[in-house]
Amino acid sequence: MKPTLAGALLALVMIGQGAMAEERHGPVVVELFTSQGCSSCPPADALLGELAMREDVIALALHVDYWDYIGWEDTFAMPEMTARQHGYAHAQGSTVVYTPQIVVGGRDHVVGVRPMAVADLIQAEYAASDPVTVDVARDGAEIRVSAEAHMDPPRPAMVVQVVTFSPHEEVRIERGERAGTVSSHYNVVTSWQVVADWDGSLPFNARIASQNAQPMAIIVQVAGQGPILGAARID
Repeated sequence: MKPTLAGALLALVMIGQGAMAEERHGPVVVELFTSQGCSSCPPADALLGELAMREDVIALALHVDYWDYIGWEDTFAMPEMTARQHGYAHAQGSTVVYTPQIVVGGRDHVVGVRPMAVADLIQAEYAASDPVTVDVARDGAEIRVSAEAHMDPPRPAMVVQVVTFSPHEEVRIERGERAGTVSSHYNVVTSWQVVADWDGSLPFNARIASQNAQPMAIIVQVAGQGPILGAARID
């Protein structure tokens, strides 16, 4: 019997319940590299929509631009998202990128139409506490960010990143392979910025200007597109 989306989501519910026992674990970051011009991406987009409803997952859709040539330019595509995907490939010693691709925790890659595989990777992320705890809160027009490393030296070089995203978008596709269809997208990344380098020797504290009302994620990751060590979101 083939695994179903419902079965994968049931597994994720069980994961979330088990994760409550962890003393130090924030949400798992799930990145979907997708494109409106990709005819095989809608099931992965729908899966990300289901994951976006979970409190213990930060689900993010990163729209790439390398499918724009086939007749439809993705309305959310940014070259920065394509570069990020290439960065993951380079970190694994590869030059191959594809859609739909899901990256879990900055370390594990899987085809985005395999919900049970995604569920297994999220479960694996909960097998240990986060190396970094991240806290975020709104303070007027600013966002207060703090992070603390729970690793013995030597610690890896890390980057603190701020991601903004739009919770839900619908686009009518007028050309290309999916002409005449309506494309639904969830947690579409609108910006991804590195705001600081950090060595983890002292707690990290910063105030970041809130430029719009979009939800935001703070992600601490090993520099050079390595594993994600901690994350938090604020709506």
